[in-house]
Amino acid sequence: MNLLLRSATIIDSTSPYHLKQIDILIKNGIIDLIDKKISSDSKVREMDCKGLLVSPGWFDMYACFCDPGYEYKEDINSGSLAAAAGGFTGVAVLPDTIPALHSKSEIEYVLNKAKGNLIDVYPIGAITRKCEGQELAEIYDMHHAGAIAFSDAGNPVSDSGVMMRALQYAKLFNGVIFSHPDDVNVSHGGTMNEGVTSTNLGLKGIPSLAEELMVVRDIYLAEYTQSRVHFSMISTARSVELIRAAKKKGVNVTCGVSSIHLMFSDNELNEFDSNFKLNPPLRTKDDIAALKAGLKDGTIDVIISAHTPQNAELKEVEFDYADFGAINLQTSFALANSSVGKNIGAEGLVEKFSVNPRKILGIKIPSVNIGHEANLTVFSMEDEFIFAQEKNYSKSNNTSLFGKKFSGSVKAVINNNQFSEVKK
Repeated sequence: MNLLLRSATIIDSTSPYHLKQIDILIKNGIIDLIDKKISSDSKVREMDCKGLLVSPGWFDMYACFCDPGYEYKEDINSGSLAAAAGGFTGVAVLPDTIPALHSKSEIEYVLNKAKGNLIDVYPIGAITRKCEGQELAEIYDMHHAGAIAFSDAGNPVSDSGVMMRALQYAKLFNGVIFSHPDDVNVSHGGTMNEGVTSTNLGLKGIPSLAEELMVVRDIYLAEYTQSRVHFSMISTARSVELIRAAKKKGVNVTCGVSSIHLMFSDNELNEFDSNFKLNPPLRTKDDIAALKAGLKDGTIDVIISAHTPQNAELKEVEFDYADFGAINLQTSFALANSSVGKNIGAEGLVEKFSVNPRKILGIKIPSVNIGHEANLTVFSMEDEFIFAQEKNYSKSNNTSLFGKKFSGSVKAVINNNQFSEVKK
């Protein structure tokens, strides 16, 4: 692949070309030349990037590709197409499949099926067998097979002893354990945030306390084991405070937030829209303000899509009976940019979308520099984005964002000597 990006503004604090508007010549997947004006021949494809930004390719730390077992919802190929259209060149996929990614063979299955893709797909191994929270999975074997981290996806590890032992095992190779903070004894049966809106709607609420109790527990466990805990997705103001205090104390914890939770509050559920039934649930406007503040001061390390495909039979039912989750790979950047882009800027967004996810997972961070592999995302923070249903690359349609207008648009991704221009 030979490609020339014309007049692109580079967003990469590690690059000597940071914030410069410049041409980028890519030959055979390697950045061959960066200069003010590069001449080329007819064999080189050109893309006009005037007014556009180019950063190291984005990485999503938390997405369901449903493969193996639920391929009717999503598979590695369709998920990769949705990821590329959303600006991602790398994705860490969750293990709650059938069978779960709980041994070496399932990790190898994902890696082999994703081989040769434009998108780098990294399997997250299960903490426990079948993600059921009881018996530890083959953590060490999965690590050697290529598991990038360990999680039970949306299932919390309720047994403190099991979580402690998982952290101790992972410490042997400096691995990271993902915590889904939810005390199911407190949240059990809840369908949305507990508060004024749930009371008005007559729906059983999920208290903020359910999340915060587990945040406290896993902070203590991380401190006790001297191991690494990553809270995959937090949603409350108190969680932000607890993690901020833990970091100041020197505890090795990191955390993420879904871009959906930055944009929407529990008021969206006044129409009983099951596509806004999420886990954790949408919280209050005060919680959203705290999440945004946490992003700005560095308490929250990453922004994730929390892409969770569900088939129509699990969503087009009464709200109480609908499953949790929404697709979000193609809309994640637009939601994040529309909600916090003005507060943290392009550099802040790139840090949360590209740099920090790889830093936490121990993956090499791409650089927009001569001689480096071209792993890039081309985007605009200004252009409007409308998510058209006919441009949805996921197999599932569980989103309320079709036809909605947001600020921030992905134009192209480049990775593994492949180029994909996003058609709007």
